[in-house]
This record gives sequence, structure tokens and C-alpha cells, in this order.
Amino acid sequence: MAAPMCRRGLGPRVLSWSRQLPCTWSALHTSAVRAKNRAARVRVGKGDKPVTYEEAHAPHHIAHRKGWLSLHTGNLDGEDHAAERTVEDVFLRKFMLGTFPGCLADQLVLKRRANQIDICALVLRLLPAHKFYFLVGYSETLLSHFYKCRVRLHLQTVPSKVVYKYI
Repeated sequence: MAAPMCRRGLGPRVLSWSRQLPCTWSALHTSAVRAKNRAARVRVGKGDKPVTYEEAHAPHHIAHRKGWLSLHTGNLDGEDHAAERTVEDVFLRKFMLGTFPGCLADQLVLKRRANQIDICALVLRLLPAHKFYFLVGYSETLLSHFYKCRVRLHLQTVPSKVVYKYI
């Protein structure tokens, strides 16, 4: 599909009625969509790239080989405020990445149950235990006041990142 446009001193204007004005003509062309989904996939290499369980499986295997990372009832048919829950999930993930800098070993799992938010994470043992306890209490208190509901962190420490396989 092409749309004729005229370029004059003040900017482009779409002219559909005539081509008799003295100006430079150009056209806008569109093409067909190429259906090739490459999002959220890890490229296959020489077998030396470590990947986690979540990264090893493609996005179309969600609910077959791997689970959802955000568990709530907002995506059911007829439920309201699904977009707000998505924005809250993004905020929670960024907050946790900033609170535990370089310590998260894998993706967070967010669970909403009634009036409670559970955040499950694997954390690397990079900080002393008393700093982890402080950060857990700080995060739970701040997020509880922010969301006006109970927020609990379930952390499991691991010595290094958990490797599922090499690609």
C-alpha cells in the first residue's frame, strides 16, 4: 500500500485529491509480516554456554515443561486489572534486582494468594548472613507498606548459579 505525500516548507502533508501542486512526491510502502519468533530464546552455540532450566526451554513450552513465573488469577477470563498486575510484577522484579545486586541466581517466582504476595528466589552466597537478613526485612517491610498487603520473601541460597545444561 502506498500513500502519496507532498513535502513543502512546513513538513509532509498527505494529498489525496490531486497531483497538480509543484512539490516533491514520495510514497510509503509496507510489506508483509515475517512470522519468525526469536524472542526469549537462547541461541545454540558450541556447547560451552551454561543455561538455567528456564532459559533452556523455549517460551512455547510454558505450562508443558516449565511453569509460569508469575502466579495469580488476573489472566482468567473476565478478571479485571491484569495490566496493573503486570506492571506490579515488573516493579517487583526490578526492586529485587536493585535490592540484591548481583546476588540473584535465577528468575524470581511471584505468587499472589488472596491478600499476600510471595516472592521466591535463588540467591548466591555473596553477602554475609546478617546483610541478607537485613535486606529481607527491609524488602518485606517496604513492599508491605507500598502494596498494603503482606509480602513474604522465600530465599534459598546456592554457592553458584545452577546450571541445567550447556548449549
